[in-house]
Amino acid sequence: MMQHETDAPYLSEQRTMIRDLAREFTREQVTPLANKLDPEKGDMPRDLIEKMGELGFFGILIPEKFGGLGLGAFEYCLVAEELARGWMSVASIIARGNGFYRSVTGTDEERRAKIAAMAKGRYLGAAALSEPQTGSDLSSVSCRARREGDEWVITGNKYWCTFADGADFIRVLCRLDGPAQTSGEQRTVAINVEKPQGQLPAGVTGAPIPKIGYFGWKTWELRFEGVRVKADPLGSQDDGRGFQAAAASLEVARAHTAARSIGLAQAALDHASAYAKERIQFGEPISNFQAIRFKIATMATEIEAARQLMYRTCNEIDAGRPATILTSMVKYFASEMSERVTSEALQILGGAGYTTLHPVERYWRDARLTKIFEGTSEIQQRIISDRLLGKPMAAAGRRP
Repeated sequence: MMQHETDAPYLSEQRTMIRDLAREFTREQVTPLANKLDPEKGDMPRDLIEKMGELGFFGILIPEKFGGLGLGAFEYCLVAEELARGWMSVASIIARGNGFYRSVTGTDEERRAKIAAMAKGRYLGAAALSEPQTGSDLSSVSCRARREGDEWVITGNKYWCTFADGADFIRVLCRLDGPAQTSGEQRTVAINVEKPQGQLPAGVTGAPIPKIGYFGWKTWELRFEGVRVKADPLGSQDDGRGFQAAAASLEVARAHTAARSIGLAQAALDHASAYAKERIQFGEPISNFQAIRFKIATMATEIEAARQLMYRTCNEIDAGRPATILTSMVKYFASEMSERVTSEALQILGGAGYTTLHPVERYWRDARLTKIFEGTSEIQQRIISDRLLGKPMAAAGRRP
C-alpha cells in the first residue's frame, strides 16, 4: 500500500507503530487463515483470538486502570482497517471487547476482573439487539423481560446475533413487562446473559443463519424461553433505557464500520493492481490499458477520501466533540465506496475474480454487508439530512 503524505497531521509515531503492528499481524496471521477458511465457511480459531489479545487489540479503548491500552477511536480504527485487509470478521471481533467493556455487570470487584480479562480477549460479548421483525427501529423490540425478585426472566426471539456461541455473555435488548411508560425507547432494558464459551445459554435455542459472507464466525437466530438471569447488583440494567444505551455506542461503532470498509477496499485495490501488472492480454499487461489505469486511479482516490474523513471523525470523537453527523457521513460514504471499489477490483480480474481462487470476491461480499449493519445507508442519509434540514414537519411527531 502506498504511503500517504496526507496522513502526517494525524499519524504520530505511536499511531504509526500501532498501525504497522496490525499490518504485520494481518499479513502473517490473518490473511493466510482467511484465504484457507473463508472458502470453507470455517470459523476463526481460538488461538488467533488469543494472539490478538496478547497484542492488546481487544483493549484499545479500555482504560489502563482496567488493564487496557487506554487509547482512542483513532487507534481503534487504525487497527480495524488493517485487520479488515485480511478478514473483516477478524476486524469485527475486536469490538467484542472494545465495544462491550462499559456494559460489563457485577460488583465492582467482579467488573474489574471481567474487564481485565476482556482486554486480553478472554471475556467477550455478543449483542442480541435485532429481531425477525425489528431491525433499524430498535425501540420496537418485542422480546420481553419481567422482573421476579432479584432475577430477570427473558422470553422472545432475537436475530443477527453474531458470535452467540463463542462469546462469554450475550447482551440482550428487551422490552419491559409492566405498566407502559412515556415511550418505547424508555421501556427497554439491556440484560447480560452469562454463558460458557462454545455453547448457547441454558434455556436458549437457536440456529446459525445461512449468510453469503462474513464468515469466520456464526451469526445466530435465537429463542429465549423463560431464561432467568440474576439482576445486576449495581442496578445498571434497571433504568428502562436500554435503547438509549445501545444508541449511545453507535458513534464509535460507525467509525469502526468505516474503518472496516476502507480496509476491504484497500485490500481489493492492492490485489487488483498487482493482478493488472501480471495479466497479459494483447501482448502487454492490462495495467497499460487506460480503462484499467483510470479504474485504479478512481478507486485509490475514493479510498483516500474515505480514509481522511475517517481520520477527521475519529479526531472529533477523541476530542469529546459532537460527531453524530460525521459518524453517519463516514459510515455512509465509506461503505458505499467499499462496495464500488471491491466490485471494480473484481471487474479488473475478470473471470478470475468470480472464483474463490482470489480473495477479491471475499472483499466484495463483505463490503456489501457494511452498507447494512450498524445502521443502513438509508438510515445514515436520514440522520444526515435531518441534521442539515430538520425533520420533515409531517413526520416530526412519529419519527425518532
